[in-house]
Amino acid sequence: MIVMSADATDQQVQHVEERLAHFGLGAVTLHGQERIAIAAIGTNALEHLEQMLTLPGVAEVVPISRPFKLASREVRPTDTIVKIGNVEVGAGRPLVMMAGPCSVETLEQTVTTAKAVAALGANILRGGAYKPSTSPYNFRGLGEPGLEILDEARKASGLPVITEVLTPTDVPIVVAVADCLQVGARNMQNFALLDAVGEQRERPVVLKRGLSATIEEFLLAAEYILARGNPNVILCERGIRTFEKYTRNTFDVSAIPLLKRLTHLPVIGDPSHGTGKWYLVHPVALAAVAAGADGLIIEVHPNPDLALKDGAQSLTFDNFRTLMVALPAIAQAVRGMPMIN
Repeated sequence: MIVMSADATDQQVQHVEERLAHFGLGAVTLHGQERIAIAAIGTNALEHLEQMLTLPGVAEVVPISRPFKLASREVRPTDTIVKIGNVEVGAGRPLVMMAGPCSVETLEQTVTTAKAVAALGANILRGGAYKPSTSPYNFRGLGEPGLEILDEARKASGLPVITEVLTPTDVPIVVAVADCLQVGARNMQNFALLDAVGEQRERPVVLKRGLSATIEEFLLAAEYILARGNPNVILCERGIRTFEKYTRNTFDVSAIPLLKRLTHLPVIGDPSHGTGKWYLVHPVALAAVAAGADGLIIEVHPNPDLALKDGAQSLTFDNFRTLMVALPAIAQAVRGMPMIN
């Protein structure tokens, strides 16, 4: 990490970036409140440490010990705020609630759900137009027609939209509609996709932890996005695969405070996928907030028994209302701030 002096000029910053490129290193420029720092990306960065120290405007060069450089608090000690539409996530901002159906099924189902969750206090609409499935015979989403439905639901509810993207070629199509891109657990190490969403520098990305990913692997996946120049990454703990069969996954609540310690990026929890059972979503959501989560992403459906995907873990409107009544007390006690709305 190359830290520039407080009075460094734009030309001096550009000169450092050019020298890094000459050495075959990537450069990500970070604008702090008082100084500019430039992250040198590459396996041989330390070989050129002394040369970088001699450049005009350079105050110091700091080796970063973590393998995840840009995600580390060594690089950015203060929390990052990520904006989804007009909603701010992270850095002690009010708890964010992303809610909606697992899959977009019909216009009526999606708009009805969007209006309902908005009325109950959610501030971001989630919904899958493209859905990965373990079996090729299961419902895999409506695709582009689903994106059109999400666009109509946004207009009807006023909520910004988060939806999953599956392949690099789908990114431009999804970006045209989505306010936030979601990279699912099965794609956490789809490095071509991580590069593609990283190049969408103005579009925030929610990155879900892989089914068997370690914390370090999770943060290195985030590093792919950050290294491509997109600083707007939100990490999502959604449960990992263990020997337990009574739940869909094992929600790793300890990952939330651990990630908050290791990284400056916002962290949210997904108790729907983390448990797979609607009656566990409420208590695990409370636990995630108590552990310090910046937000939650919850599956809500007008009739879960008829859902084309993941009905067993989806809340009814009444169950979502009950959760939204309970959450503010936990958020206030732990964070000292109310939820949005």
